Amino acid sequence: MNEITGQVFSVAKENRPVAGCTISKAVFSNGEDYILYFSLAKDTDISAEIYDYQKLIIVADGNMEVYTNKDVWKLNSSDCILTPASIPVGMRTNTKAVYTEVSIRRSNMNNAVNPGEVFKLADLLPYQDGKIVNMDIAHNDKMKFVVMSFDEGTGLAEHAAPGDALIFALEGQGIIGYEGSEHKIKAGENFRFAKNGKHYVKADGRFKMALLITLE
Repeated sequence: MNEITGQVFSVAKENRPVAGCTISKAVFSNGEDYILYFSLAKDTDISAEIYDYQKLIIVADGNMEVYTNKDVWKLNSSDCILTPASIPVGMRTNTKAVYTEVSIRRSNMNNAVNPGEVFKLADLLPYQDGKIVNMDIAHNDKMKFVVMSFDEGTGLAEHAAPGDALIFALEGQGIIGYEGSEHKIKAGENFRFAKNGKHYVKADGRFKMALLITLE
């Protein structure tokens, strides 16, 4: 995964728009699945194109429109959408936008997420007293995307992941332990674990996050 490891960062701050430009950064690709960051400057447009798979769009900053020849969906910071497949879909903004795009192919999708509906990842699952709640959003044999809620005082014991992992902090604050160091993370920030990197997660109050794991 083409991303810094072992420190808190922000997709939005690390990928600021450049006037008049659309910019993409490849974070991961295995020839089938991919993760990209996009930054769109004011009044820019990625023309509608046809793909035979769906894309998960996660807006890190700004606002944008996802559009087809029939529909327009307005997204703001922290909004998401699963794009429809096999029809022309484009992205545009009249201000600015920074977002993550994840290819969703060969995947088992949770029916809580439907193409063409704007939603927030943090709203997909509740908190439960004294518990950690998991929801698989999508998975295949090479990638898994999960949303988790942590009640105050809960956490994951130290372990290592079988692949690279990218965290999206969605709500509240948490503490990431990674290879002997602790890092505070809050909504809107990100963190990467390298494959086999030892880590743990603790809630600092109540905390929600999304976890995108790539398995090569």
